[in-house]
Amino acid sequence: MTTVWFILVAFMLIAYVVLDGFDLGAGAILPFVTRTDEERNVIIHAIGPIWDGNEVWLLAAGGTLFYAFPLLYASSFSGFYLPLNMVLWLLIGRAIGIEFRSHVEARVWREFFGVMFFVASALLVIFFGAALGNVIRGVPLDANHYFFAPLWTNFRVGATPGILDWYTVLCAVLALAALCVHGALFVAVKAEGAVQARTRRMARWLTPVVTLLSIAALVATLSIRPEVLDNYRAIPVGWLIPPAVAASLAAMIYFGGRRDNAAFLSSCAYIAFMLAGAAFALYPTLLPATTGAAYSLTIQNAAAGPRSLVVGLYWWIPGMLIAIAYFVLVYRMFSGKVTAQGSYGH
Repeated sequence: MTTVWFILVAFMLIAYVVLDGFDLGAGAILPFVTRTDEERNVIIHAIGPIWDGNEVWLLAAGGTLFYAFPLLYASSFSGFYLPLNMVLWLLIGRAIGIEFRSHVEARVWREFFGVMFFVASALLVIFFGAALGNVIRGVPLDANHYFFAPLWTNFRVGATPGILDWYTVLCAVLALAALCVHGALFVAVKAEGAVQARTRRMARWLTPVVTLLSIAALVATLSIRPEVLDNYRAIPVGWLIPPAVAASLAAMIYFGGRRDNAAFLSSCAYIAFMLAGAAFALYPTLLPATTGAAYSLTIQNAAAGPRSLVVGLYWWIPGMLIAIAYFVLVYRMFSGKVTAQGSYGH
């Protein structure tokens, strides 16, 4: 049952990155692909009906993590207290930016809230990328499975690293580049005219950068944690994931500027396979310890009681079916191209 919940949590986190990733990326590219207030409205209206629904996946994943693996939840919040608070304020700032911008008429305030939305979106991507880097690299857990990590130390990977070092910064840069491409491809699907042309051009230039950063991140990961290959050696089916990542990147390059929907779906696949590969490599570890494998949090020592996990599954399944039905309905309702006035063409 612990393995089932590991898969469910991984699924929900992947769904969050794929879905909220494109509107985070759209916010991060906002000042680079728009020239006028009307063009910025196109991007805002493209994500306006769905961005807050996409964030539900983060809340649901956090709740599921708390329910299934409470020790991991407690340990993470103790060690990442400061960055998690910063993420919370960025989520609030992003919501304020996008909502207030749509309800004020004064140009100076619209620009102010537009900048707030852009900065919060970009920083959230950077923080989430660094967080993934911390999970893969490991944190200095003690015998009680708690830890403290400063924001940075000497930027080196070691037994007592900071939250930011060269490896987690590399992961953050990869996340920013990947989600900027993801957001650009989504906007290309939804927009027309100059905005569509600019987002296509940005995606075309950034996709090779994402490819190079992905290779660099893979090499860096194998250098600092060679044990991530253990599951691939033990379960050969895992070797299907790297070719899937490569094929997704190739499809992004091939379809970019030609077939917007296919390029965007290829980006979704790239993100999903990348994160699935990381989850596959980590299993059964939830949070590795740089202080020794004995201190790591795993699905065995961090899980809730067996009876709780069984009962929770009975509630999770119908709740997830309702959530999926809601998302299908919303995405169908707001399909088609958008305009600066927010109208949708089907």
